[in-house]
Amino acid sequence: MEAKEYLSQALWLNRVINNKLEQKEEIEALAKRTTVDFTQEKVSGGKVTISSMEDATVRLIDLSNEINDDIDEYVDLKKEITGTIKQVKDIRYRLILKMRYITGKEWEDIVTAMGYDRSTVFRNHKKALKEVDEVLKMRPNATRQRG
Repeated sequence: MEAKEYLSQALWLNRVINNKLEQKEEIEALAKRTTVDFTQEKVSGGKVTISSMEDATVRLIDLSNEINDDIDEYVDLKKEITGTIKQVKDIRYRLILKMRYITGKEWEDIVTAMGYDRSTVFRNHKKALKEVDEVLKMRPNATRQRG
């Protein structure tokens, strides 16, 4: 896995988490609109029916567990990537990498924060990625693709 792909993993996992949080909000809204039918009687040997409220609750619990697992993975991944970035020698390169891949800043924000023109930031970013590639070559176990 190349440096850019490795560094971008946390950004993608964060997007997955955000998507699941949106799904959770939709299910919660659905659950609030759903009413419980107390008139159903359970007949011996009859088909067990699950109310839409129960279904929504089960889906919410499952999705919440998935989100928690993803957040744990995200925290671990950001910690690993931050450790990799710390091994880059040039402080300017580290700053660009942290702003882009750890805090998820847009290029325009990075250009403004660095006080450089756009081409200088991109040139330094390219050099920083080369350094990360060298770090990753020394640590092949850190280059595995996440879940």
